[in-house]
Amino acid sequence: MSLTWSAKDHKSMTRPAATGQKRSRNDIGNKVAVVLGAQWGDEGKGKVVDLLATDADVVCRCQGGNNAGHTVVVDGKEYDFHLLPSGIINSKSISLIGNGVVIHLPGLFEEGDKNEKKGLKGWEKRLIVSDRAHLVFDFHQVVDGLQETERQAQEGKNIGTTKKGIGPAYSSKAARTGLRVCDLLGDFKDFSMRFKNLVRQYQAMYPALTVDVEDQLKKLKEYSERLRPMVRDGVYYMYEALHGSPKKILVEGANAALLDIDFGTYPFVTSSNCTVGGACTGLGIPPLNIGEVFGVSKAYTTRVGIGAFPTEQLNAIGELLQTRGHEVGVTTGRKRRCGWLDLVIVRYAHMINGFTGIALTKLDILDVVDEIKVGVAYKVNGKRIPHFPANMDVLHEVEVEYETFPGWKTDTSAARKWNDLPAKAQNYIHFIENHIGVPIKWVGVGKSRECMIQMF
Repeated sequence: MSLTWSAKDHKSMTRPAATGQKRSRNDIGNKVAVVLGAQWGDEGKGKVVDLLATDADVVCRCQGGNNAGHTVVVDGKEYDFHLLPSGIINSKSISLIGNGVVIHLPGLFEEGDKNEKKGLKGWEKRLIVSDRAHLVFDFHQVVDGLQETERQAQEGKNIGTTKKGIGPAYSSKAARTGLRVCDLLGDFKDFSMRFKNLVRQYQAMYPALTVDVEDQLKKLKEYSERLRPMVRDGVYYMYEALHGSPKKILVEGANAALLDIDFGTYPFVTSSNCTVGGACTGLGIPPLNIGEVFGVSKAYTTRVGIGAFPTEQLNAIGELLQTRGHEVGVTTGRKRRCGWLDLVIVRYAHMINGFTGIALTKLDILDVVDEIKVGVAYKVNGKRIPHFPANMDVLHEVEVEYETFPGWKTDTSAARKWNDLPAKAQNYIHFIENHIGVPIKWVGVGKSRECMIQMF
């Protein structure tokens, strides 16, 4: 018996529409564009989302929490987003925080109020929060810090988390003891009992943990009333958005491929799926509705925290990239480690995500470099390996094979179209897209929206 079947077979198996059904089963609905990090985060996803969000109807966050940090510059104003989708700037679009996101309510409202003072008006009226999203509590953040201290004491190293409580909140979710937005807005007496039980569980594991339970519950009750007008059934909202009138829907990934809990440089990763599958599970989007998938990569590589980094440059080049690129974490304030562009990890990210286009950011940072290197392959014991190693001990030991390019030694920050870029910069870009096998759709040469050169 053959297990292969064609589109014709599929058509013949499709049942007639039921009486009263408004659309056929073959009507997939609106396609969703997804923006994802292709390295270790901090690639400039916020800029790409901001660019695409100018005419988007819905902009969604699908995973992570306020451990993410996106900086967007519009009309000379710099906005920092951690939980709010970067599309919140567009007053004509709806921003959705999906069920896959873990939400720290004090952080959410502090972020909104801070950006409102910078000019972000009416954000609460255009924000929707999924009732299935899990909550991050203050004690989760304390536990995050305690866990890092414990790792350092026991193993001599920690993971380098943001200490925003993300890991402990996802742990509660996986252990089925977590509390969701719908729980907070439901029977508060029941919520309070479950909250107290959760606190006791963590105190049993961490005797040093002290929590003023009644004070926390009082604050959560206050937050719940401010949150209530924003909360919707996220699955139903997305279904209506996908199958209603034509809409432009954008998903903004947080973190990046090499920080994915399954595919990243484990254990030095985040606690969610920040690859394309996270868009489906974190919003309730069927895979057939995923359209364009845009990967974002810097023209070099950076990483916050510890863990293997094959192309890292612990020398003058690394310092130059850090200084010129202002490489400091938006969320943590930590300096980012810097190195040459590593196309092994970008290709690996493409294997997982199936990028249809790439945004190459911060090309201008390389303007002063005499000679530019690009990592194109890893060698183990002198032999090229075709895959990205899962074992971090192996990744620490790989030998990077580089291609070398002459620097263009020209200021590109004023470039606004392809022909404005020097020939050597164009060659560098062509090499990257040919090596990855994905066209580069945008090239970034500065911080603001107008500094993104659109190629096609």
